[in-house]
Amino acid sequence: MATVSVTDESFENDVLKSEKPIVVDFWAEWCGPCKQIGPTLEEISNEMSSDVIIAKHNIDNEPNTPTKYGIRGIPTMLLFKSGELKATKVGASTKSNIVEWIKENI
Repeated sequence: MATVSVTDESFENDVLKSEKPIVVDFWAEWCGPCKQIGPTLEEISNEMSSDVIIAKHNIDNEPNTPTKYGIRGIPTMLLFKSGELKATKVGASTKSNIVEWIKENI
């Protein structure tokens, strides 16, 4: 399963009411490190599809949710489980590092 796009409007339904743990990647077109981890997140999404959903939230098009969660730098990944924010990871990272972070928190 590929990554899903989340908007300010769909956030509650897609993320907070998700039955599976979900990682939301806050990103923007102009952000180099965001583009760098994009393919990595796609791979993780495919490999861990039974455990977790990977979602992407464009902060330029949808500014309300990042503000609500205090996102200051991107890329920032937030992991939600059962509607609650469980973990935050800021900055680009290696695939193994991201996978480990997800496993520790789901």
